[in-house]
Amino acid sequence: GFSVRPHSIKSVCLFRPRRRVRRSRFKAKASKAYCARAVYSDGATNGAVRRGARTRSRQKDSHVTAAEGRQRRFPFRLLDLPWEDVLLPHVLNWVPLRQLLRLQRVSRAFRALVQLHLARLRRFDAAQVGPQIPRAALVRLLRDAEGLQELALAPCHEWLLDEDLVPVLARNPQLRSVALAGCGQLSRRALGALAEGCPRLQRISLAHCDWVDGLALRGLADRCPALEELDLTACRQLKDEAIVYLAQRRGAGLRSLSLAVNANVGDTAVQELARNCPQLEHLDLTGCLRVGSDGVRTLAEYCPALRSLRVRHCHHVAEPSLSRLRKRGVDIDVEPPLHQALVLLQDMAGFAPFVNLQV
Repeated sequence: GFSVRPHSIKSVCLFRPRRRVRRSRFKAKASKAYCARAVYSDGATNGAVRRGARTRSRQKDSHVTAAEGRQRRFPFRLLDLPWEDVLLPHVLNWVPLRQLLRLQRVSRAFRALVQLHLARLRRFDAAQVGPQIPRAALVRLLRDAEGLQELALAPCHEWLLDEDLVPVLARNPQLRSVALAGCGQLSRRALGALAEGCPRLQRISLAHCDWVDGLALRGLADRCPALEELDLTACRQLKDEAIVYLAQRRGAGLRSLSLAVNANVGDTAVQELARNCPQLEHLDLTGCLRVGSDGVRTLAEYCPALRSLRVRHCHHVAEPSLSRLRKRGVDIDVEPPLHQALVLLQDMAGFAPFVNLQV
């Protein structure tokens, strides 16, 4: 008799044990035809299955090949590198702060990496984020920072308050440089917290902070023994008495001082600075209308380390007081007068008249 190999479900269903039975010729032909159709359909099905299996195998091989290619081109991911030893000190330190803020949006892992970097920051300049930074963004950026040494918040001058600054100062007692230029909404409380909480402070900029007065400057002079650079441009409440106290308390280590655009500062303050600041290198007296030649001559006598002097718009400063400094190579922003004209006048008149060409 005719038999079907039991390789598939259909053939198994048609399989019967071999036994001798009497069948009519018609039934035998019908049975053979049916079995042939079953075997054909089963073969077609098995072929389709085999073709599908081969297709899936080729797709899998292609994916594996692509993965192997990527593995060959990029043998590791960026986050696979050691964070503490490689990424933080040698990679993220060179990435601008604005790009770091964009990087933390990539994934949770990058966000964790950026937050760890922000917590280890040594220098924060709000200008790197943008010309205007919102209060919420500043709080989020500095909430974990506890190792700052330099802090610049000039772009926050429109809204920065004592409540925003004092907590940051309290978490970073090792600050050495603070720039608060133009932050007019702060008060004496912020400067007191800075002086009391940051004894290592060396440089501070308080330019255009009208709230800085003599009492605030006294507290800064008393509590900051390492002070070297101080910018008091346009702090119009300061008078000679406050500058004299600063010179007597911290003049020995003071190297740079700006008193520009302050009509209350005169020769008394400049002479006291000259006598108490032997290491003074840069002095800005631009627009100090009460400063005259006497103060400049005292500077030339007592400040051997002076390298630059700014006396533009100081109309009472004459050239004879500046000539001694010019001979020493001090950089002065006022151009020297025409010596040939003075020599000609001397030859004609027999004396050298007082000529102030700054006016």
